Amino acid sequence: MLNTRLRGQKLKPHTFEVEKGRLRFFAQATGQTDPIYTDEASARAAGYPGLPVPPTFFFCMDMESPHFFEFHTLLGLNMQRLLHGEQSFEYHRMAFAGDVLTFESEIGDIFDKRNGALEFAVKTTRVSNARGEHIADLRQVIVQPGTPRSA
Repeated sequence: MLNTRLRGQKLKPHTFEVEKGRLRFFAQATGQTDPIYTDEASARAAGYPGLPVPPTFFFCMDMESPHFFEFHTLLGLNMQRLLHGEQSFEYHRMAFAGDVLTFESEIGDIFDKRNGALEFAVKTTRVSNARGEHIADLRQVIVQPGTPRSA
């Protein structure tokens, strides 16, 4: 059973500089057809200071944390039995190539379903830029089989 006392546990923050080559690659890989995601002149013509960060790219940046597995280790999650249950994003303002973003995560919730047969761990992450502006919130739910409790 996952330790529910870990709710609210802060994880080590990490910083990521948004690089335009990575943005172009991600935009192309995910089928973004709007040239603002790949062409700087188009982005500027649209009123942006540079290439905007495409939707869901924050998840990739979060996965590149040097402490990415801290969440899994603290909870004692079995990497061979994990399922990625859910991922959601709430955007507050745009981020662009050249921005330096800080990711601050915590264990948001821990719960089970089906009398313990499935265990859920929620990781919440706040993303802010170097000016301290709130950029986005990420929510990730991990699921692993548990040990059902006796009725």
